[in-house]
Amino acid sequence: MPRGAWFFQATRGGSLPAKRMIILGLNAWHGDSAAALVKDGKLVAAAEEERFRRVKHWSGMPAQAIEWCLKDAGLTLGDVDHIAINRNPKVNNLRRALYVLRKRPSLGLILKRLQNIRRAGGFEEALRRAFPGQALKARTHHVEHHLAHLASAFHVSGFEEAVCLSVDGFGDFA
Repeated sequence: MPRGAWFFQATRGGSLPAKRMIILGLNAWHGDSAAALVKDGKLVAAAEEERFRRVKHWSGMPAQAIEWCLKDAGLTLGDVDHIAINRNPKVNNLRRALYVLRKRPSLGLILKRLQNIRRAGGFEEALRRAFPGQALKARTHHVEHHLAHLASAFHVSGFEEAVCLSVDGFGDFA
């Protein structure tokens, strides 16, 4: 399997909880920043931030996409149970360190990457600033980039079982 490819076999493992569940999925501080809203296992809204900012492949906090998704679904930030962010700055640290030792990237590049990681870690504060006065009750989950691709396809597919493959060679230092 090529480097950067992820594969998993998924099963639902039982029925969904009786309680409704609202999940906000985000691609933040990465090219093509976007938001998607899943309610009770069904995709109810999705938008890329570039649609609102008119900047192709916009990278940053997708605040306007989040706002649109919530409004389109008739929800507020306080209604969201879980927020899934498609990056986990805590994975592949050994690979990152080896890259720095082998490639010796510029100090500017290293500082830029560290700033990006810090932004992802401070996500909840950025969300509070983007939505002042709205309660943030949701539990935040940092999901490894490729696993986020796979899970976003499987969990709204309607299938009880599936084999999923992600090959993009990028994200969370694949």
